Amino acid sequence: MTDSGARDRLMMMRCIDLSRASGQAGEYPYGAIICRNETIVAESINRVTHDGDVTRHAELVTISRAQKVLGTASLDDCEMYANAEPCALCSYAIRESRIRRVVYALRSPHMGGMSKWNVLNDNDLFMAMPEVFAPPPEIIAGFMADEAMATLVKWNPLITGIVRQRGLFGAAPRVLATYNHAQGTPHLNYRLLRFLRRYVFDYFGRR
Repeated sequence: MTDSGARDRLMMMRCIDLSRASGQAGEYPYGAIICRNETIVAESINRVTHDGDVTRHAELVTISRAQKVLGTASLDDCEMYANAEPCALCSYAIRESRIRRVVYALRSPHMGGMSKWNVLNDNDLFMAMPEVFAPPPEIIAGFMADEAMATLVKWNPLITGIVRQRGLFGAAPRVLATYNHAQGTPHLNYRLLRFLRRYVFDYFGRR
């Protein structure tokens, strides 16, 4: 296994552990992690029940925490791991925070921000508003899906059975590689736009 593959597995194992803890805490079993340079910056379980707020998805809470820890709205040097495909709401936040890579386990054909709504992989956001949006992140889907599904079964076999019967989550591994920020050296315009987003446009629009 490559160093990247070993890191992905380590991070996803932690993410699946978070999903288990979320279920044990009375939440839906979702967990998310944001890392930078192989170091976890922020992580969270679902917080919807605890906070009485339907927007407190694990991914959104993690993004908010990471921005506070790093002191910036732009997470363009960060990666996100989630045990399930981020929904459209979370996917838009991922795009606006410019996370460069997203790895998730279970695909969500009816709710997913990639499988259903294609927010994660939409290049129009970048083309129309390069001052705000980076190109689509690199996406790895279906990573350790079987392990993530097994955790859901242990959490609640009945509910998980219904979820699987309705096709709400897909457990079969499937890798989707899209725009890859790591391929080659970014051209001058990409580097310039990245600099301008962080230190010029964000200064006036996101202070």
